[in-house]
Amino acid sequence: MKLLFIFLLSTIGGVAAAEHFHSFILGLSIATLAVGCCHWFAFRTTKYPQLALVLLLLGLFSKMAVTIVGVMMAVDAELITSPFIFAVSYLFFSIVATYLWFKIKDRKISQQLLNRHSGAA
Repeated sequence: MKLLFIFLLSTIGGVAAAEHFHSFILGLSIATLAVGCCHWFAFRTTKYPQLALVLLLLGLFSKMAVTIVGVMMAVDAELITSPFIFAVSYLFFSIVATYLWFKIKDRKISQQLLNRHSGAA
């Protein structure tokens, strides 16, 4: 039901931002790429627990770098026609991408635990 709600809101937002479609798509793509990079760095497995904070900070800085570079490139190419539509789209899809990444991670962990538990019996 949550995924249907997310899809419905995304579609309504895309239709509402039809005049500024480039800004809407840029918000979607930059937010998704930034959250993906952040998640990839921040949740790496390591043998050294001391690196956990470094990996979290690396994830934060990678998200900021992807966002800044993406916005600079879009402004330079004059693709952002409405900064408001871009900002709202970026915020919404940043939240959605974070939710989906954690949902995938949770499902992966629960599947591993289920496999480990059924293998022990």
